[in-house]
Amino acid sequence: MNGKNFGRVILVVLDSVGIGAMPDAEKWGDVGADTLGNILKSRQVYLPNLQWLGIGNIREFDNLPKSANPRGSFGRCTLKSNGKDTTTGHWEIAGIVLEKAFPTYPNGFPPEIINEFVNKTNVAGILGNVAASGTEIIKQFGAEHIETGKPIVYTSADSVFQIAAHENVISIEKLYKMCETAREVLRGEHEVGRVIARPFVGASDVFTRTENRHDYAVPPPSAKGENLLVTLQENGLDTICVGKIASVYCNYGVTREVVAKNNEQGINQTINAVLEDSRGLIFTNLVDFDMLFGHRRDVEGYARALEHFDSRLPEITGAMRDDDLLIITADHGNDPTHNGSDHTREYTPLLTFGKHAKSNVNLGTRETLADIGQTIADNFDLQINEGESFLSQIALESYK
Repeated sequence: MNGKNFGRVILVVLDSVGIGAMPDAEKWGDVGADTLGNILKSRQVYLPNLQWLGIGNIREFDNLPKSANPRGSFGRCTLKSNGKDTTTGHWEIAGIVLEKAFPTYPNGFPPEIINEFVNKTNVAGILGNVAASGTEIIKQFGAEHIETGKPIVYTSADSVFQIAAHENVISIEKLYKMCETAREVLRGEHEVGRVIARPFVGASDVFTRTENRHDYAVPPPSAKGENLLVTLQENGLDTICVGKIASVYCNYGVTREVVAKNNEQGINQTINAVLEDSRGLIFTNLVDFDMLFGHRRDVEGYARALEHFDSRLPEITGAMRDDDLLIITADHGNDPTHNGSDHTREYTPLLTFGKHAKSNVNLGTRETLADIGQTIADNFDLQINEGESFLSQIALESYK
């Protein structure tokens, strides 16, 4: 590796923090979607540290002035792939651009899929089989589920097969096995992006989803140059994955998985990883923005979560070594002011910071999230198949 390159990259995905509808948003029913922008319109949101990095310089925002001299570099990324879900966004970051979207089921799953799932899991049947909000579906079917023991199967506008079950009715271990079975059933034309375990607790008047959610993603491509994580791992570099990152990539190319069930744990574990001696990539997903506030259309909760992350950002930058590079982005949008309860097709923010990285560089509109993956690969004198590196734009010295 060139001695002038960064020794380590810390990549933080603020799950669903989009920054404005993409030109093709109409195709997805997302005209006017603007996750961050619309939250900022709701009230004064205190984000001094993200402003310091340059988030207000990416574009005009209400109640978020530009920084006269941002310490970071800034831009926005286009989601080039055909989709707007977790798998699609994260895969593209790693260099996997999907031309064909994962299948979706707005009218529920076909009988042959449900029948095979029921037969292979030996359940008495299922409840639901509709596209619905996760909180609403357990309100609707939770009591019947407790009475019958039948799992609740549902989907959304995204490519997901979700199984909800009360932890006192179907154990976590049994629910996870059901999800593994569903993952085996959902192949070929019905290969959804993710199967998700959605456990909950409580009584019929107040059901609450727990943090024992688990994702079962489609295995990603892993041939030479197709997947950033595999490329880094095969070249002896660390890939430390915090939160749901490892499950999104089915552990392909992951040297260590660090469990984190919420933003607080994710930030804590990221700081712990930064303080360790490693070389390569620390890759974190902060899930609460999407899971707790975007899908539930909770504008105030989303605003508070952004303020919480911002308040802890100095702990991350303060723990960084001199040769570290921080990259902050998102995987898609989930505008809590938008209709429905699903993800929104948006640009994602791009912020970079390092003690030996350039400040106040406008990285513009990147053609793909894969530019992030290519930049990380380029930093370690490697290459992936998709994306254009912006390493030379942010490094204090040109490496080329």
